[in-house]
Amino acid sequence: MYSTLLLDYGNERATITFNRPEKRNAINPQMIAELQTALDEIEKKRVRVVILTGAGPAFCAGMDLDMLQSIAKQSPQENQEDSRRIAKLFRRIWSFPRPLIAAVNGHALAGGCGIATLCDFTLAAPEACFGYTEVRIGFLPAIVSVFLTRQIGDKRARDLLLTGRKVDAREAHQLGLVSEIVASDKLMARANELADYLVEVSPGSLSRAKRLLVSAEQAGVDADLERAVLENARIRCTPDFQEGIASFLEKRKPVWKDE
Repeated sequence: MYSTLLLDYGNERATITFNRPEKRNAINPQMIAELQTALDEIEKKRVRVVILTGAGPAFCAGMDLDMLQSIAKQSPQENQEDSRRIAKLFRRIWSFPRPLIAAVNGHALAGGCGIATLCDFTLAAPEACFGYTEVRIGFLPAIVSVFLTRQIGDKRARDLLLTGRKVDAREAHQLGLVSEIVASDKLMARANELADYLVEVSPGSLSRAKRLLVSAEQAGVDADLERAVLENARIRCTPDFQEGIASFLEKRKPVWKDE
């Protein structure tokens, strides 16, 4: 049923594994659709906790190169629809009614960083790397900014989003992106240990607590997401986005044109 991820059940939990290791688990349209479908499927089952991780050495390296190339050729309407799909996925992860645990085994960049840090708990191996790198290729971290400023504060969010710099697991923990650093050979064991703990608490209390946390921010998040979707779509039509994608694919330094 799924070609970009694996979905396993057991012990009242579901484990989603991004399964494009040859592409460092990069996001493509099919992965977006399949992740949405998997979350819908999980919500209908007697599952108490969800663990997300990546196959191979990376968690999720952001947007797939083929997807980036196709975006550069899309119409404004197509770009807006595509931006909305991404926003819908991020909001779904943020508001999912069951606890989500990210077990970040390697690089989590751009959209992959968003998925990792939107989970309720983010465990990271020491070699994990995080970054919202969009500005480095003429793109805009619009959608993730809606959640990041609420998560770690305006000043820290500005640092990460405006520089596009990558941070290691230790700094990510200090910034509040990561809940806990775990040795790589014990990462999944620790994720399951945390899942065991969550399975033992009241499911009604957990779902109500998550609903309360989401409802407190929901109106503001939805309004900000709408603005972010429009900005995300607009920047895709700019000369700097075109140049950023071209220079990235050609492995050269970009020559920026926009102001």
